[in-house]
Parts: sequence; C-alpha cells; structure tokens
Amino acid sequence: MEKETKKVALVTGGTKGIGFGVAKSLLLKGYKVAITSRSKENADSAVQQLKEFGEVIGLEADVKSLVSQTKTVQDVLNTWGQLDVLIANAGVGYFAPIDELSEELWHDTIDTNLTGVFFSIKASLDALKKSEGYIITISSLAGTNFFPGASAYNASKFGLTGFTQAAMLDLRKYNIKVTTIMPGSVATHFADHQPDAEKDGWKIQPEDIGQMVVDLLNMPARTLPSKVEVRPLRVG
Repeated sequence: MEKETKKVALVTGGTKGIGFGVAKSLLLKGYKVAITSRSKENADSAVQQLKEFGEVIGLEADVKSLVSQTKTVQDVLNTWGQLDVLIANAGVGYFAPIDELSEELWHDTIDTNLTGVFFSIKASLDALKKSEGYIITISSLAGTNFFPGASAYNASKFGLTGFTQAAMLDLRKYNIKVTTIMPGSVATHFADHQPDAEKDGWKIQPEDIGQMVVDLLNMPARTLPSKVEVRPLRVG
C-alpha cells in the first residue's frame, strides 16, 4: 500500500515504550520522524530498529532544558525544513509515599513530565504555526485519578492534563490542534517494569497508542478531540 504524503514528526522520548510505538506507527504512514533521548547511544540504537520502516533520525536531547529543545527543533528543521507534528511523550515515574519522596525525585518528575512538555511546545511553536500542525501530549489516567505513593507523578500528570487543555484553547486560533492522550496500564519498561508478553498481554500495547495517534492525525480538519482517555478492556 502506498504511503501517505510525507510530513515531519518529532517524538520526545522515542527510543522505547509508547514513544517507540508511536514513532513506528508514524513511519509506517509515511511520516519522517525524529526521535529523542537523553542518551545518544539509545537514540542511535532505536534508529537502527526503526529505519526499515521509513526515514528516521535520532537526536540526543533533554526535555528539561529549553536550550536543548530549541536545538532539537532546529536540527529537525535543518534536516527536513518543516515540523508538522510534536508528540510530547518523554516522561519519568517515581513512586513513593510523600514522607519518603526526596526533593530530588520530586523536581525530576515535575521538571520532566510537566516543565519538559512546556519546553518542547515552546521550542516548536514557530514551526508549528507555519505548518498549522498538531501537538499531542502523553499524559495518563493518573492525571485525573490519584493513588497512594504517587504524589509527584499525580501532580505532574494532573498538571500536564490541565496545561494541555489550556494550550489547546490558546493555539487553535493558529489552526494548531492540541490533544492529550491519557492511557491506563501500558506494557512498557516504565518505572523499571520489565514487560512480559504473557503476563502483560491484557495491557494496552505501545502500538495501540501509535494507532491512536495516527487516527487523531487523520481526523477531519474541523474536528478537535482535545482529551482522549484509553484503558485496557479488562484488568489482568
């Protein structure tokens, strides 16, 4: 089947898990895709796995730095001359009761999961205004449902959900669409989990989120699904 017209997407944290699944899905639809990681080695390794599916580059970047994100977007523009889609996916998860949660882990969680998305969007806006592009943030059902031992993670995802919805209202006047996807349990390495095909078969798979991203990008221009919750059909 012939691929669609090529557009350019940037996927932060695209070397594994949801980000990798999204990058692969976009490549299969004909998008040129840039993936980022804090590790150049991890970025290069992921590119080797993805290059059979389409045109992809890997960039070393840190979402906690606006300077780094600005450079990343410029590298994408230098390579392909445009940016049409930003998938703000990079995130971390530390889980501990509030009395055991360190200041360092609190800041790393907020700075990555919330401020990092702000930096990614700020760095991309000029390019996305030109392309009338699409921003998709990866939040979580933890952005509306709190649970013990997750004060930092809940705070970051509650904040991300609200931030994304407000940004959606700010940016639609530029014909930029903004959506947040809020997954439940996904079979990834997140929070040091080791995925097991047999034990995790009931969970959402990374490629399921990739398909959701493709579906959102294919929605009619007049429609804007601003928040999408997705959970496994059954609990394992």
